[in-house]
Order: sequence, then C-alpha cells, then structure tokens
Amino acid sequence: MTDFFYKASGTLTPELDMKIVLKLETWLKKSFPKKILSNTMDSEAHEKRPPILTSSKQDIAPHIANVSEMKHYLCGCCAAFNNIAITFPIQKVLFRQQLYGIKTRDAVLQLRRDGFRNLYRGILPPLMQKTTTLALMFGLYEDLSCLLRKHISTPEFATRSLAAVLAGTTEAIFTPLERVQTLLQDHKHHDKFTNTYQAFKALKCHGIREYYRGLVPVLFRNGFSNVLFFGLRGPIKEHLPTATTHSAHLVNDFICGGLLGAMLGILFFPVNVVKTRMQSQIGGEFQSFPKVFQKIWLERDRKLTNLFRGAHLNYHRSLISWGIINATYEFLLKII
Repeated sequence: MTDFFYKASGTLTPELDMKIVLKLETWLKKSFPKKILSNTMDSEAHEKRPPILTSSKQDIAPHIANVSEMKHYLCGCCAAFNNIAITFPIQKVLFRQQLYGIKTRDAVLQLRRDGFRNLYRGILPPLMQKTTTLALMFGLYEDLSCLLRKHISTPEFATRSLAAVLAGTTEAIFTPLERVQTLLQDHKHHDKFTNTYQAFKALKCHGIREYYRGLVPVLFRNGFSNVLFFGLRGPIKEHLPTATTHSAHLVNDFICGGLLGAMLGILFFPVNVVKTRMQSQIGGEFQSFPKVFQKIWLERDRKLTNLFRGAHLNYHRSLISWGIINATYEFLLKII
C-alpha cells in the first residue's frame, strides 16, 4: 500500500511519516468501494479481460420451456375453435331433434324458418365452453398423467384413466356455458333473451345452482368419455396403415379421432338427451337423472328408436367434429 502512494504522487518520499500514509489509506478505504480500490491498487487490473458472453439459447430457454408446458392447452383450444366454426349448424339441427324428438327434415325446416341470421345464434357459449374445456381436457390429462406417475406406483392404464376422469371433472366447471347454449338454441326461449349476456342474467335470479342444472349427466359423460377416448386413441391408430408423409399422418389422426367420436357419440347419446331436457328448463324443481330419463322414455312410447332419434346425425357430426379436433390437435402439437 505504501509503495502505491510513492508511485501515485511525486510529493511522497520514503521518509514521509508513516502516520500520514496510514491516515490516507484509511480515508481511501472509506471513500471508495473496496472493489474499485483493489483494482486501482492492483497493477493487473489494467489488463483487458475478455467479455463474458451469454448464450442466446440460455436467454430464451425459460420461454421455450413455458411454451412447451402450455402447448397441450393451446393445441386443444385451437382444435376446438376450428371444430365449432365448421360444425355448429349441424349441432343445431341435432339439438332440435334431441329436445323435441323430431325428424331431421323437420329440424332443418325449423332452422330455415328461423332464418340465416339466427343460424349461428348461440355460438358464443359453445365457442367459449369448447375452447376452454378441450384445452383443459388435453392439457390436464397430460399434466395429471405425469404427476400421478411420479407419485403413484400403479399400472399406467389405471394412472391414465384416473387422469382422464379428473380432467373431465374439471371440465364440468364450465357447465354454465353449456347450459346457456341449450337455452339459446331452444326456439321457445327466443322471445326471452337474444344473446349470451341476457341468458346469463335470466338465470341469475334463480341462484348459482340454476347455472349448474344438468351437472350429473355432464360429469358422467365427461369422465367416462375421456377414459375411452384417451385409452383407445393409441391402439386404434396403431391398427391403421403406417403413415410416411405429413398428409398421411393427418388422415390417420382424422380417422382415429372420427371413429372414437362417432362411437362415443352413440354410446352417450341417451345421456345427452337427458342433459338437454334438464338444461332447457328455467326455474322449478331440480329433477334427478333417473326421473327425467323415465319421463322421456314414456313420452317416446318406450321405444329405443325414438330415444335415439337424431343419433344418426349425431354419429356423422361426431365423426366430423372429433376427426377435426384430433387431426388439428396432433398437427399443431408437431409444429409448436
């Protein structure tokens, strides 16, 4: 330190009183940061040091990880949007058949009388509901499957089945959107409200429970259909011809999703009939699933063919819808 002062100023000599040197040294330590002082005193501090470069991959790594974690949710959301935009008119014809037990021709005539202006009336609730629920369906299934595999030592089939049921149960949170969609598509309620906001407002005076009318069939349908969809999707695709091109993969995914959707649509058709009847009511008694089913069964002359009226259209709609959903989802999963 003393040598430093000898070099820093010509006025200092070796004969200078050491007390003055020590006082100056103490003052410098207090007045300047330790790092600056040590660099000043160190002759090697004047040498140039190579700059520390940070890899651009390291900078964007957290963002890539975030996108990767959310891609199942994003792909599910986009697949649902694509599907609803294409198949909503078909769904509306099917809805009229489920609700009134009428033939396809009569349901189409009803929509023609309603006019093109009302053709996409009520699309906002299913758009909101489907984009959200399908995002949860695919995203939560993947996340819960990974989580359960880490913490539960059970066969993979059981783990994935449980993940599918839990994902379907979570989807049921958005039952109010499905409920409002039912009311908007029923022509008996056309005079009561004209949009989603008014429909929600009409249910508000009946309490929060009214928004979840028909929850039991929704939970039953979501849970078991998810188990079958995710459980059979892989095996079905394995039995299809081996795809060697992107277009072939797209076709296989469409066929796989379409076949599963059509099968599940037929299997759970009676459940959806009961759900539609329950959700078309505003206010009044909350009837149980068996009671509503029995009422519909009697109304339709105790005939299975009458109970499944509209099932053929539902078959084709589900074939197209789930084909679009699965193909879109798998396609986006590859490019994101």
